[in-house]
Amino acid sequence: MTKPTRSPDTRADQADIQAVSRVSQILSLFEPATPEVTAGEVAERLGLNRTTAYRYCTSLVAAGLLERSNEGGYVPGGLLLQLGAFAIGHRRVVNLAPRHMQALSRATQTSVVLSLWGLTGPVVSRVEENASTIVIVSVRVGSHLPLDTAQSKVFLAYHADQLSMERLIGNLSGTARDELRADVDRVREAGHCSAMSTPGIVAVAAPVFDEYGICATIAIVGPDNTLSMGDDTPELRVVVDTARELTHELGGHYRPDDLQRAV
Repeated sequence: MTKPTRSPDTRADQADIQAVSRVSQILSLFEPATPEVTAGEVAERLGLNRTTAYRYCTSLVAAGLLERSNEGGYVPGGLLLQLGAFAIGHRRVVNLAPRHMQALSRATQTSVVLSLWGLTGPVVSRVEENASTIVIVSVRVGSHLPLDTAQSKVFLAYHADQLSMERLIGNLSGTARDELRADVDRVREAGHCSAMSTPGIVAVAAPVFDEYGICATIAIVGPDNTLSMGDDTPELRVVVDTARELTHELGGHYRPDDLQRAV
């Protein structure tokens, strides 16, 4: 009995699918803790031989999805960043947020940051700078925020995929992992987060929800001598009110209110 043979077209289709899968796996290696990879690291983490990993990386550079770094590794390329910005820019919350962000910036005399969840952490999608003060604190659009930021902790507390969030937290070392878990628990209890991940700079963040769950965080950032991390500061109340208003405009349910009603 002879075995059925696959046509050349079928084999070519399967090869194409495998190539796309490999490209996706390579691109998914990038995260806040891994902004650059080498061909050797790609080979090790994906189970490829070095020649194959190098060939894929070289092809991605030619396509504009990766770029060579000064250190000889690979970083996200211009086309990848352009596609990411395009995808983020077409989310509804990004289109509705500017009016709320401008009002929040005026009310608190701070810069306002809107972040959306990327592959493994928040990505800054819009920034409303406060130009009325001498010192302006700003964040670059497209920045990937570390897990110890206020925005990250809010996402970790309310993200629908808590199993994935726990895996992210579990990648940290013992002390950092335990501290982050405790902080996330406090965010769930309070419904917001204030943190100083950068020395001298305070961020106060609250979640924004659409009909599917948390879709963004909105935060104010400012120097620690003008912006407090206390739970009774008037700036915090304005941030929460803004997040609630934007949530309602998106047709979402503001989950922290459930806790307040229960109390």
